[in-house]
Amino acid sequence: MTTPQELKQIVSEGLLSFPVTDFDANGDFRADTYAQRLEWLAPYGASALFVAGGTGEFFSLTHSEYSNVVHTATEVCKGKVPILAGAGGPTRTAIAFAQEAQRKGANGILLMPHYLTEASQEGIALHAEQVCKSVPDMGVIIYNRANSRLNAETLAQLADKCPNLIGFKDGVGDIESMVSIRRRLGDRFSYLGGLPTAEVYAAAYKALGVPVYSSAVFNFIPKTAMEFYRAIAANDHATTDRLLDEFFLPYLAIRNRRAGYAVSIVKAGAKLVGRDAGPVRAPLTDLTEEEHAQLDALIRKLGAQ
Repeated sequence: MTTPQELKQIVSEGLLSFPVTDFDANGDFRADTYAQRLEWLAPYGASALFVAGGTGEFFSLTHSEYSNVVHTATEVCKGKVPILAGAGGPTRTAIAFAQEAQRKGANGILLMPHYLTEASQEGIALHAEQVCKSVPDMGVIIYNRANSRLNAETLAQLADKCPNLIGFKDGVGDIESMVSIRRRLGDRFSYLGGLPTAEVYAAAYKALGVPVYSSAVFNFIPKTAMEFYRAIAANDHATTDRLLDEFFLPYLAIRNRRAGYAVSIVKAGAKLVGRDAGPVRAPLTDLTEEEHAQLDALIRKLGAQ
């Protein structure tokens, strides 16, 4: 078992990523191709993988499917790369997912938003506290996103109550809030950039003291994802500027056409490089043929992955 402090150290450096979840033409989970995907990605050098996360369509998985996803990932990646599993939704549901991830051998938990209903700072903190205390031996990273946003004061109180809460992943992009949290909590947390297509924000977040981020494009262009990360770490602006201009900004132009495309475009990319993960599940929608062709042209410019 990975202790919370060991997990904190693991996710405090290097590139992180979150694999898509494989579905067949009927939308059912495919463990065989999912295992092949993880075997392909594992050697590229990600510090850890978040399975059944946002890009892994956690929000559409049943409990049994989730169990199979986490089991497959931990078996394939054992001794290769640590696995963190998403857990979210209503508090008792999130607890059930977190405890199942623990039973299946995950190294940590990414606590996703509780969904739909608005909640106070005290309510969100209570939700996180109950999940953390349900798996006290596992490290938990809270995902600051959508209707689950915590401020510095609330996080400080939560950190005192939950020793196994070891990370803060930001998917909002509120610079004032991020600076306040980073200054208030210091080294108590590991801080992760978690905005969609995080490469676009990587330099700015590094300047804030958040040098680690999770890459979605690692799913289909892992060599380029690692090249960009190393360039950010080395302050190689020539490389980051080139990749932003040649790939990431045109990629965003496609991604931003429809809500939910942050996931759909990653699955499209995986298909285009010969690693088809099947369609997205409703309520998401797949890219059009024209958009597939545009993405294909961008990938081809990068060369073999």
